Amino acid sequence: MSRKLVFFLAIVASLAVGAALPGLVARFGGAGAPANGGGPEAVAPAPQGLIPLSAAQIEAAKIGIAKAGPGVIRRQITVPAAVKPDPDHLARVAAKVAGVVAEMRKKLGDEVARNETIAIIDSREVADAKSEYLAALANYDLQSQLFQREKGLFEKKITAEQLFLKARATFTEAKLRLDLSRGKLAALDLSESEIAALGSQPIARLREKEIRAPIKGRVIERLTNIGQPVTAESQLYVLADLSEVEVELAVPVADLASVRVGQPVLLKGTGGRSFEGAVRVVHSIITPETRTGHVVATFKNPDYALRAGALLNAEIAVEQSPAKVLVPRAAVQLVHNEPTVFVRVKDGFEKRVVELGDGDETSVEIIKGLAPGERFAVANSFVLKAEAGKSEIPEE
Repeated sequence: MSRKLVFFLAIVASLAVGAALPGLVARFGGAGAPANGGGPEAVAPAPQGLIPLSAAQIEAAKIGIAKAGPGVIRRQITVPAAVKPDPDHLARVAAKVAGVVAEMRKKLGDEVARNETIAIIDSREVADAKSEYLAALANYDLQSQLFQREKGLFEKKITAEQLFLKARATFTEAKLRLDLSRGKLAALDLSESEIAALGSQPIARLREKEIRAPIKGRVIERLTNIGQPVTAESQLYVLADLSEVEVELAVPVADLASVRVGQPVLLKGTGGRSFEGAVRVVHSIITPETRTGHVVATFKNPDYALRAGALLNAEIAVEQSPAKVLVPRAAVQLVHNEPTVFVRVKDGFEKRVVELGDGDETSVEIIKGLAPGERFAVANSFVLKAEAGKSEIPEE
């Protein structure tokens, strides 16, 4: 009976030891089979902080990658902006003579070239000045011939000195009259080429005064019509060369002290297009109605996309500072309330906590945690944040 009892107790003890053995092995780091009964094909868990992704998965998720590097932190202010023609590229074309408008060769919006004839004035004043010049020119030619004849005779002792001196005085007077009539035509804005061509000009055109464009540009105003009487001060056209425009910026008084001549200005146009310019003038007078400072910036406008009179928004870069490592703000994600970037490694992305520095609206400086030259996720980095959150969920 006692022998059977001893045998029974031995069987119970062996069963208890067999049940406890796997736990003891796992507790003390011994090698053994996994608890789920997996074979040698079981995959080892990924290192902590690694998000394993293949190149195909990265491309499918549209995760953009950039290389860390230096940049410039810009502090900027956004202000209202009004586009207007540059005064140095604006011309008001006057008639310059009294008369009647005979032709208006340009319409509103037409392009004009420098020195192109854009209007014609029918003027009696011009006709009188041209006739006076032609008469003076004919008399000058005659007196010149007579003077040269008398000079030759005097040198040959054929004529008296008194006749020679009289011929010279008459020639000098004719030359003076010619110069005065030429000056009058120049005062009426006739060019040297126009004056030289008067001798061959038809009589019917003596009343015509050609009005030429002083600059190249576009007609932005047409101020008269055919048949309308005009004076010398009457304006016919307003021309503007809009390849360069001026923009008035209304800067709040609190920010006016930070604005300097030469600072970059970014103008936000319609359709999402931007234009780069610079501050040219900072006025010292405050506008009483709006309590804003008057700042003027200039912009190149080669394709005339900026239209005079447009009201837009402008960003003035009032302060700039260099940064050794500057990344877009979209690349930084908050993971457990810590700023984190996802660095590209061989097998995917590494979740890395970083220390942030100064920044602006679009970028932020990385002081610690990301070295220049390392590649990191820029676009769609929130996908990596979601994957990192999945890996932290404990398995049942």
